[in-house]
Amino acid sequence: MADRPLRLIVAITGATGAIYGVRLLQHLQHTAGVETHVLVSDAAVLTLHQETGLQRRDVEAFAHVVHKVRDIGASIASGSFQSDGMVVAPCSMKTLASVAHGLSDNLITRAADVVLKERRRLVLMVRETPFNLAHLRNMTAVTEMGGIIYPPLPGFYHKPQSIEEMVDHTVGRVIDLFGIDHALTPRWHGMKPSGQ
Repeated sequence: MADRPLRLIVAITGATGAIYGVRLLQHLQHTAGVETHVLVSDAAVLTLHQETGLQRRDVEAFAHVVHKVRDIGASIASGSFQSDGMVVAPCSMKTLASVAHGLSDNLITRAADVVLKERRRLVLMVRETPFNLAHLRNMTAVTEMGGIIYPPLPGFYHKPQSIEEMVDHTVGRVIDLFGIDHALTPRWHGMKPSGQ
């Protein structure tokens, strides 16, 4: 890997929480030694506009390489393409189900399947609540295949002052899973004794 950047595939699906994928791409865009490959589903275009006011082209501009969701012949559809993993941020229940059952029906699910079969890191930021039994079983199946289920649940111990700080904390924790340095959120140094 010394002669190439760390390659991370980022997919944005139509689930609520499009800001997680956006902030991930925005941060990695300026991170030395990291190359991002982005996929934005048609449903994600609607959610992006509704939740952030951004268009597909705005989000794609944050990535180093753009892939079309229907382009099954893209580089990331093959295990011979050397990536270091993939994040689906956010991950819809449809995408989760497709990954759990090996249904490579578009480039997002094919790329996820490739990441799993090549034993690379796959992180699914699943967005739904409450979960039904199908959701839970699909999450279990992906976990058993080596994937990481990462619902974007906010932490409060760092005392966030804005939604952006809450989002960045979660994004920072996901970036940690790939060993990428960042300063998106303060590190935990232990709880201070009462009264100090």
